[in-house]
Amino acid sequence: MPRVKRGNKRRLKRKKILRRAKGYYLAKSKLYRIAKQQVERSLAFAFRDRRARKRDFRRLWIVRINAAARLHETSYSTLMHGLKLAGVHLDRKILADLAVHDPAAFARVVAAARQAAAGA
Repeated sequence: MPRVKRGNKRRLKRKKILRRAKGYYLAKSKLYRIAKQQVERSLAFAFRDRRARKRDFRRLWIVRINAAARLHETSYSTLMHGLKLAGVHLDRKILADLAVHDPAAFARVVAAARQAAAGA
């Protein structure tokens, strides 16, 4: 079997890892083996946290909607149920934005949900 020295492929592969590790602390940005371990770990965290971010934002929106709903003497669950009965298709992101930036519009949404829940 012929000997393979890999040419510049080895250097390019290592440079790619070290570029990704730029800004890491001490040896994690300088030494290839340690940098490779840290880059793999960082990529795993990035993959996990892209999904966790979606959960975190949904939780935040629910907290904001609930707080605003309680100012109008209703709970989050009764508000969401009323909206479903009323056929109002606003997602939690939009509802939370309304609750924070446009309380008058949110009050109208709550009124529509209450009316639908009372009629059902």
